[in-house]
Amino acid sequence: MTQRPKATRQETSELETPPTTLSKRQFQQVKNLTRDDGHFNLVRNFHLADVITLCNGACGVFSIFSNLRYLITKDSYYLWFSMWSIAAGFTFDIFDGRVARWRETHSILGQEMDSLADVISFGVAPAVLAFVLGMQSILDNVVLACFVCCGIARLARYNATIAILPHDQSGKVSYFEGTPIPTSLALVAILAYLTYTGQIGERLPGGLVEIIPGFSFHAIVILYGISGSLMVSKSLKIPKM
Repeated sequence: MTQRPKATRQETSELETPPTTLSKRQFQQVKNLTRDDGHFNLVRNFHLADVITLCNGACGVFSIFSNLRYLITKDSYYLWFSMWSIAAGFTFDIFDGRVARWRETHSILGQEMDSLADVISFGVAPAVLAFVLGMQSILDNVVLACFVCCGIARLARYNATIAILPHDQSGKVSYFEGTPIPTSLALVAILAYLTYTGQIGERLPGGLVEIIPGFSFHAIVILYGISGSLMVSKSLKIPKM
Protein backbone atom coordinates (compact mmCIF):
# COMPACT_ATOMS: atom_id res chain seq x y z
CA MET A 1 0.00 0.00 0.00
CA THR A 2 1.22 3.45 -0.78
CA GLN A 3 1.57 5.88 2.06
CA ARG A 4 -1.10 8.54 2.14
CA PRO A 5 0.48 11.97 1.72
CA LYS A 6 0.11 14.29 4.71
CA ALA A 7 -2.77 16.66 4.27
CA THR A 8 -1.66 20.25 4.16
CA ARG A 9 -3.60 23.45 4.14
CA GLN A 10 -3.17 25.79 1.24
CA GLU A 11 -1.54 28.89 2.62
CA THR A 12 -3.50 32.00 1.87
CA SER A 13 -2.43 35.58 1.47
CA GLU A 14 -3.59 36.17 5.02
CA LEU A 15 -0.69 34.04 6.23
CA GLU A 16 1.97 35.65 4.06
CA THR A 17 2.31 38.95 5.89
CA PRO A 18 2.45 39.17 9.70
CA PRO A 19 -0.41 41.16 11.25
CA THR A 20 0.70 44.32 12.99
CA THR A 21 -0.30 42.77 16.34
CA LEU A 22 2.25 39.94 15.97
CA SER A 23 6.03 39.92 15.92
CA LYS A 24 7.83 37.87 13.28
CA ARG A 25 8.53 35.13 15.84
CA GLN A 26 4.90 35.03 16.96
CA PHE A 27 3.74 34.98 13.35
CA GLN A 28 5.98 31.98 12.65
CA GLN A 29 4.54 30.21 15.71
CA VAL A 30 1.01 30.75 14.39
CA LYS A 31 2.03 29.39 10.98
CA ASN A 32 3.57 26.31 12.61
CA LEU A 33 0.24 25.61 14.31
CA THR A 34 -1.89 26.11 11.21
CA ARG A 35 0.21 25.06 8.24
CA ASP A 36 -0.81 21.38 8.20
CA ASP A 37 -3.48 18.99 9.46
CA GLY A 38 -1.07 16.25 10.50
CA HIS A 39 -1.80 14.27 13.63
CA PHE A 40 -0.31 15.68 16.84
CA ASN A 41 0.70 18.91 15.12
CA LEU A 42 -0.16 20.73 18.35
CA VAL A 43 2.00 18.42 20.48
CA ARG A 44 4.92 18.69 18.05
CA ASN A 45 4.93 22.45 18.59
CA PHE A 46 5.11 22.19 22.39
CA HIS A 47 8.18 23.58 24.12
CA LEU A 48 9.52 22.37 27.48
CA ALA A 49 7.94 25.38 29.18
CA ASP A 50 4.54 24.40 27.72
CA VAL A 51 4.81 20.91 29.23
CA ILE A 52 5.59 22.47 32.62
CA THR A 53 2.54 24.71 32.23
CA LEU A 54 0.37 21.66 31.59
CA CYS A 55 1.72 20.16 34.81
CA ASN A 56 0.43 23.26 36.59
CA GLY A 57 -3.04 22.71 35.13
CA ALA A 58 -2.91 19.01 36.02
CA CYS A 59 -2.17 19.91 39.65
CA GLY A 60 -5.31 22.04 39.74
CA VAL A 61 -7.40 19.19 38.34
CA PHE A 62 -5.93 16.74 40.86
CA SER A 63 -6.80 19.19 43.63
CA ILE A 64 -10.43 19.33 42.49
CA PHE A 65 -10.68 15.54 42.21
CA SER A 66 -9.15 15.15 45.66
CA ASN A 67 -11.72 17.53 47.15
CA LEU A 68 -14.49 15.46 45.60
CA ARG A 69 -12.98 12.32 47.10
CA TYR A 70 -13.03 14.03 50.51
CA LEU A 71 -16.76 14.69 50.14
CA ILE A 72 -17.26 10.97 49.51
CA THR A 73 -14.87 9.49 52.07
CA LYS A 74 -14.49 12.27 54.69
CA ASP A 75 -10.82 11.24 54.85
CA SER A 76 -8.75 14.34 55.69
CA TYR A 77 -5.86 12.92 53.63
CA TYR A 78 -7.66 14.07 50.50
CA LEU A 79 -8.05 17.58 51.88
CA TRP A 80 -4.33 17.87 52.46
CA PHE A 81 -3.55 16.36 49.08
CA SER A 82 -5.78 18.95 47.41
CA MET A 83 -3.96 21.79 49.16
CA TRP A 84 -0.50 20.44 48.36
CA SER A 85 -1.57 19.99 44.75
CA ILE A 86 -2.29 23.72 44.50
CA ALA A 87 1.12 24.46 46.03
CA ALA A 88 2.74 22.12 43.50
CA GLY A 89 0.91 23.96 40.71
CA PHE A 90 2.43 27.21 42.01
CA THR A 91 5.90 25.67 41.75
CA PHE A 92 5.29 24.68 38.13
CA ASP A 93 3.90 28.16 37.45
CA ILE A 94 7.14 29.73 38.64
CA PHE A 95 9.37 27.46 36.58
CA ASP A 96 7.52 27.57 33.26
CA GLY A 97 8.31 31.27 32.81
CA ARG A 98 11.91 30.84 33.86
CA VAL A 99 12.40 27.91 31.50
CA ALA A 100 10.81 29.87 28.64
CA ARG A 101 13.22 32.78 29.20
CA TRP A 102 16.19 30.43 29.63
CA ARG A 103 15.47 28.61 26.38
CA GLU A 104 14.14 31.75 24.64
CA THR A 105 10.94 29.94 23.69
CA HIS A 106 8.24 32.49 24.49
CA SER A 107 5.12 31.64 22.52
CA ILE A 108 1.54 32.79 22.08
CA LEU A 109 0.41 29.23 22.73
CA GLY A 110 2.35 29.09 25.99
CA GLN A 111 0.92 32.41 27.13
CA GLU A 112 -2.65 31.25 26.60
CA MET A 113 -1.99 27.85 28.17
CA ASP A 114 -0.46 29.53 31.22
CA SER A 115 -3.59 31.61 31.77
CA LEU A 116 -5.92 28.64 31.39
CA ALA A 117 -3.83 26.53 33.77
CA ASP A 118 -3.78 29.38 36.31
CA VAL A 119 -7.58 29.67 36.21
CA ILE A 120 -7.85 25.99 37.15
CA SER A 121 -5.10 25.84 39.79
CA PHE A 122 -5.51 29.24 41.44
CA GLY A 123 -9.13 30.07 40.65
CA VAL A 124 -11.39 27.05 40.45
CA ALA A 125 -9.39 24.75 42.77
CA PRO A 126 -9.25 27.22 45.73
CA ALA A 127 -12.96 27.98 45.25
CA VAL A 128 -13.84 24.27 45.32
CA LEU A 129 -11.68 23.88 48.44
CA ALA A 130 -13.62 26.66 50.15
CA PHE A 131 -16.91 24.99 49.27
CA VAL A 132 -15.74 21.62 50.58
CA LEU A 133 -14.62 23.17 53.87
CA GLY A 134 -18.07 24.59 54.54
CA MET A 135 -18.72 27.74 52.48
CA GLN A 136 -21.78 26.26 50.84
CA SER A 137 -24.61 28.77 51.20
CA ILE A 138 -26.09 30.44 48.13
CA LEU A 139 -24.35 33.72 48.91
CA ASP A 140 -21.10 31.86 49.55
CA ASN A 141 -21.42 30.34 46.09
CA VAL A 142 -22.03 33.77 44.56
CA VAL A 143 -18.88 35.18 46.17
CA LEU A 144 -16.79 32.16 45.14
CA ALA A 145 -18.10 32.40 41.57
CA CYS A 146 -17.24 36.11 41.49
CA PHE A 147 -13.75 35.26 42.76
CA VAL A 148 -13.21 32.86 39.85
CA CYS A 149 -14.65 35.34 37.34
CA CYS A 150 -12.32 38.06 38.64
CA GLY A 151 -9.40 35.71 38.07
CA ILE A 152 -10.55 35.04 34.51
CA ALA A 153 -10.99 38.76 33.80
CA ARG A 154 -7.61 39.62 35.32
CA LEU A 155 -5.80 37.05 33.17
CA ALA A 156 -7.66 38.16 30.05
CA ARG A 157 -6.64 41.77 30.68
CA TYR A 158 -3.03 40.70 31.18
CA ASN A 159 -2.97 38.79 27.88
CA ALA A 160 -4.62 41.69 26.05
CA THR A 161 -2.21 44.34 27.37
CA ILE A 162 1.07 42.43 27.79
CA ALA A 163 2.41 43.72 24.46
CA ILE A 164 2.30 47.35 25.63
CA LEU A 165 3.23 46.91 29.30
CA PRO A 166 6.79 47.96 30.26
CA HIS A 167 9.34 45.11 29.98
CA ASP A 168 12.85 44.75 31.38
CA GLN A 169 15.89 43.52 29.45
CA SER A 170 15.08 39.87 30.15
CA GLY A 171 11.63 40.24 28.56
CA LYS A 172 9.61 40.20 31.80
CA VAL A 173 6.92 42.77 32.43
CA SER A 174 7.93 45.28 35.07
CA TYR A 175 4.73 45.11 37.12
CA PHE A 176 1.33 43.46 37.42
CA GLU A 177 -1.90 45.44 37.26
CA GLY A 178 -3.82 44.04 40.20
CA THR A 179 -2.67 41.10 42.26
CA PRO A 180 -1.65 38.00 40.23
CA ILE A 181 -4.08 35.10 40.51
CA PRO A 182 -1.47 32.82 42.18
CA THR A 183 -1.80 35.05 45.27
CA SER A 184 -4.86 32.90 46.03
CA LEU A 185 -2.28 30.54 47.52
CA ALA A 186 -2.51 32.79 50.60
CA LEU A 187 -6.18 31.81 50.90
CA VAL A 188 -5.22 28.16 50.64
CA ALA A 189 -2.67 28.68 53.43
CA ILE A 190 -5.37 30.18 55.67
CA LEU A 191 -7.71 27.26 54.95
CA ALA A 192 -4.87 24.83 55.65
CA TYR A 193 -4.42 26.41 59.09
CA LEU A 194 -8.15 26.18 59.78
CA THR A 195 -8.13 22.54 58.72
CA TYR A 196 -5.19 21.83 61.02
CA THR A 197 -6.96 23.46 63.97
CA GLY A 198 -10.32 21.84 63.20
CA GLN A 199 -12.09 25.11 62.35
CA ILE A 200 -13.94 23.88 59.29
CA GLY A 201 -17.54 23.08 58.46
CA GLU A 202 -19.87 24.53 61.07
CA ARG A 203 -16.84 25.78 63.05
CA LEU A 204 -15.57 28.22 60.43
CA PRO A 205 -14.40 31.48 62.08
CA GLY A 206 -17.08 34.16 62.16
CA GLY A 207 -19.86 31.67 61.60
CA LEU A 208 -22.88 32.46 59.45
CA VAL A 209 -24.05 36.01 58.87
CA GLU A 210 -27.73 36.21 57.96
CA ILE A 211 -28.76 39.17 55.81
CA ILE A 212 -32.44 38.28 55.43
CA PRO A 213 -34.20 35.03 56.32
CA GLY A 214 -32.95 32.30 54.04
CA PHE A 215 -29.93 34.26 52.80
CA SER A 216 -26.72 34.03 54.78
CA PHE A 217 -23.00 33.78 54.16
CA HIS A 218 -19.93 32.69 56.09
CA ALA A 219 -17.89 35.66 57.27
CA ILE A 220 -14.62 34.13 56.08
CA VAL A 221 -15.82 34.04 52.46
CA ILE A 222 -15.26 37.80 52.45
CA LEU A 223 -11.55 37.02 52.03
CA TYR A 224 -12.36 35.55 48.63
CA GLY A 225 -14.32 38.67 47.71
CA ILE A 226 -11.40 40.89 48.71
CA SER A 227 -8.93 38.72 46.80
CA GLY A 228 -11.07 38.88 43.65
CA SER A 229 -11.48 42.66 43.81
CA LEU A 230 -7.71 43.13 44.23
CA MET A 231 -7.06 41.00 41.15
CA VAL A 232 -9.13 43.26 38.89
CA SER A 233 -7.80 46.50 40.37
CA LYS A 234 -6.37 48.91 37.80
CA SER A 235 -4.64 51.31 40.18
CA LEU A 236 -2.84 48.60 42.17
CA LYS A 237 0.53 47.88 40.54
CA ILE A 238 2.61 45.00 41.90
CA PRO A 239 6.32 44.94 40.91
CA LYS A 240 7.22 41.62 39.27
CA MET A 241 10.08 39.83 41.00
